[in-house]
Amino acid sequence: MTPFMKGHGAKFDRKKESTIAALLGSRNHEEAATSAGISLKTLKRWLRIPEFLEEYRRARWEVAEQGYARAQQNTGLAVAVLLKLMAAESTPASSRIRAALGVVDIARAGLDFDIETRVAALECAAEVQKQSR
Repeated sequence: MTPFMKGHGAKFDRKKESTIAALLGSRNHEEAATSAGISLKTLKRWLRIPEFLEEYRRARWEVAEQGYARAQQNTGLAVAVLLKLMAAESTPASSRIRAALGVVDIARAGLDFDIETRVAALECAAEVQKQSR
């Protein structure tokens, strides 16, 4: 237990969770501290504690993962919009070019993902083979 938590275990855990939630939903540290019911000085001190910082980073990563998952779920719609804009004669040329480049980028990302998936499968197979020796 770190020195700042002595005698406050469960209370600190609850406060830590609410502070991390406030950090994720606030525009800045001052707003987060106010929302969490702590001082800005306390928040800044907590952000220097490795355990707190690790929990905060983990929570931020989870939020980012959820965002990426939502974006991936809507990739088909995004590509449809880009293709429609790209093909429409009424779309300004500069926008058609940006839409076309967007489609190419998405296609390239799909190829990269395919390659990464294949490499991961090969690495896994190599590890299995290595362990069976």
